[in-house]
Amino acid sequence: QVQLVESGGDLVQVGGSLRLSCAASGIMFSINTMGWYRQAPGKRRELVATISSGGGTKVADSVKGRFTISRDDAKSTVYLQMNSLKPEDTAVYYCHSSYRIYEYWGQGTQVTVSS
Repeated sequence: QVQLVESGGDLVQVGGSLRLSCAASGIMFSINTMGWYRQAPGKRRELVATISSGGGTKVADSVKGRFTISRDDAKSTVYLQMNSLKPEDTAVYYCHSSYRIYEYWGQGTQVTVSS
């Protein structure tokens, strides 16, 4: 059974920082591309960042320079370090794994940035 379990979401003030974690089980973590997506109320889910099995990263323009994605294959965990948070970063953040045709989603963790 595949599980992606996010944690670290919280209420934070503008300019603050959070680190999200996603612990994976039931997949060969090291060969998966891992990603973070987010969905704000009334908006479509959007890509935040991805990290390939080789460590290559892609980051959305809206968070570039503020968010960093990383992975620890030994712990089967992917992280999202979020700095200089803005109100528009408020959303449910979802962890995603993909390998060929296989993809899975976590249940999401709420991040709220208050001004």
